[in-house]
Amino acid sequence: MKKDNLIPAVILALGLVIGGFALRSGIVTFKDRDRQVSVKGLAEKEVKADKVTWPLVYKEIGNDPTEMYSRLTQKNATVVQFLKQGGIAEAEISVNPPMIEDRQADNYGNDLLNYRYKATSVITVTSGEVDKVRRLMARQAELMNRGVPLITEQYGDHAVRYDFTSLNDVKPAMVEEATKNARATAEKFASDSGSKVGKINHASQGQFTIEDRDATTPYIKNVRVVITMDYQLE
Repeated sequence: MKKDNLIPAVILALGLVIGGFALRSGIVTFKDRDRQVSVKGLAEKEVKADKVTWPLVYKEIGNDPTEMYSRLTQKNATVVQFLKQGGIAEAEISVNPPMIEDRQADNYGNDLLNYRYKATSVITVTSGEVDKVRRLMARQAELMNRGVPLITEQYGDHAVRYDFTSLNDVKPAMVEEATKNARATAEKFASDSGSKVGKINHASQGQFTIEDRDATTPYIKNVRVVITMDYQLE
């Protein structure tokens, strides 16, 4: 072979060797990466809310601020008495300052009722005794007989709210359950493919979510977590 042709031939041969090695290395890496399975493990648990926030809302209208203040004071006392008689502790009751609207200043003075002022009073119960509060909520119509018709809101700032605050108490058991479920899924996959589950390559825990079980029982919560596990297959 002529000297002029020798160098290109050597370079070409060397390139083929390097390319073949890279191709083989890529296939092996792909196979190694392919010999793992990524699975998800789910854990769900129904729990009862352990905190309730109950806003009791009523409105008052009038033209004389002094007279309105007197009526608001009397009605607030009526509501607080009703709550205490129902077993609600004083520390669980919060009487908020009334929200006053001057309808004349806001150009609402020409309505048919012709009342200048509208006041919204909110008395809030915050308690960990959810069942007791719910029993009292079922009796709130009694306040109408005492001259305090309450306004019920399903949504917004004055809606009843139920919370589950003891998430840390259920976390460990739920993570364990989700991990076991992920392992069981991986073992089923490995069995079907003629492999065995090896070590964990990677694990990640999703966020815990707390949602109402359904629209009619907001005091029952559904706690949920998903864990992702990557297992080596042998």
